Amino acid sequence: MVKRRSTGGQLKKFTRGLPIGAQLVAADNSGARILNLIAVKGASTRLKRIPSARVGDIIICSVVKGSQKIRRQIVHAVVIRQKQRYRRADGTVISFYDNAAVVTSDTGDLKGSEIRGPIAKEAGERWPRIASAATMIV
Repeated sequence: MVKRRSTGGQLKKFTRGLPIGAQLVAADNSGARILNLIAVKGASTRLKRIPSARVGDIIICSVVKGSQKIRRQIVHAVVIRQKQRYRRADGTVISFYDNAAVVTSDTGDLKGSEIRGPIAKEAGERWPRIASAATMIV
């Protein structure tokens, strides 16, 4: 029998699919197009293990491609989709067609005004402002 620890109000345990160095699509109209994952806020791992992010995590990224004003900037973002499959509590397995994030402030306020494509239910539950701007929640 496996002992499971309580998560203390955080996300449920599921697969972390985005290691540091991953490229993400910016799914909003903030001016960024491609983001490069630099760090995961609040990630604590074993010694020499590469930290990774999952849906709903707030991450720190550099803008690789986008408008001249925002390119090569360090921004905060929230992961809304991941390619890696993960299992929900009800037993369904979810995976998206790309890795995507939305550019936010460090507190979670959106920089853009709209979100393109679907967002995961886990990200919408954790960040209500993102859920209100989304057109489709899966």
